[in-house]
Amino acid sequence: MAQQATPSSQKALMMELKSLQEQPVEGFRITLVEESDLYNWEVAIFGPPNTLYEGGYFKAHIKFPIDYPYSPPTFRFLTKMWHPNIYENGDVCISILHPPVDDPQSGELPSERWNPTQNVSRTILLSVISLLNEPNTFSPANVDASVMFRKWRDSKGKDKEYAEIIRKQVLSTAAEAERDGVKVPTTLAEYCVQTRVPSQDSSSDLLYDDLYDDDMEEEEEEEEESEMESGGEAGAMCTGEDVGTSTRRYDNQDDSGNEDS
Repeated sequence: MAQQATPSSQKALMMELKSLQEQPVEGFRITLVEESDLYNWEVAIFGPPNTLYEGGYFKAHIKFPIDYPYSPPTFRFLTKMWHPNIYENGDVCISILHPPVDDPQSGELPSERWNPTQNVSRTILLSVISLLNEPNTFSPANVDASVMFRKWRDSKGKDKEYAEIIRKQVLSTAAEAERDGVKVPTTLAEYCVQTRVPSQDSSSDLLYDDLYDDDMEEEEEEEEESEMESGGEAGAMCTGEDVGTSTRRYDNQDDSGNEDS
């Protein structure tokens, strides 16, 4: 009996998972929901320092379709999130996770949507962390959160309702981080530390090698070129550049909401 061919999506996901384990993206931790299922990933997101989300531990699931990377995955927060671009059920509303179709009614350009050259590390994770810092209030998934965010932003932090809700959610994640035995980074130095995660057993490495011996070199070269071109918000944070202004804490204000002179 002929051996069944491994789906191309499974090969792509194996490659991406191995890459993320060996070279983690700052602020994220990736695991499989079940070891035997490559199509469902659990993501732990650490709130970026110097933002409202600092010290937070947010969990999400990424679910991949069988025809990945030709169709985008879905990204759903398991942690309760109050954010203009996150639905009540946790689904993230972001252009790059929308199918690559021409939909004039959406107000999105086809170039803003998913395409098969994008992937988890360079596109999805960095876009999600950027979205936390810079919500898109033009097409909100949560209208009430969008209105509240704009009041907070436009008042430069004097209207505290939005910030107070986010901080309460951040504090509520501490218990789950403790249960998972995770120390959440709260400084830029901790946030930007990258550690190599060793494979749990050598058999997984043999599997990767069997699948990719022929085309590994070519894919790695393409990946390096793409990374040089794309960069990313989290990368900017860890090289000392700004990561956006919208969800910075207004630390130069006193408790009354007035800015210090």
